[in-house]
Amino acid sequence: MAKIETKTETDSVRAISRQQLAALGLNNLAYVKDVEVDGGTAFAIFAANGQQLAIMPDREAAVAAAWENGLAPVTVH
Repeated sequence: MAKIETKTETDSVRAISRQQLAALGLNNLAYVKDVEVDGGTAFAIFAANGQQLAIMPDREAAVAAAWENGLAPVTVH
């Protein structure tokens, strides 16, 4: 009897390229991180690839801005 091989989700994840891995979440996630600006603390919003998108005066504003632009915010410690 011939064995039929099927590709599972696990197999698909194992076959992901470095470029595909780097692009995961690029259009869906935003990282919010506190940064120093002019001697004070502000909160920067970064894309999944590390590109800085914006700087906001407080964490709540940064999170709200991410949601308003269709990005799910994730806090980086």
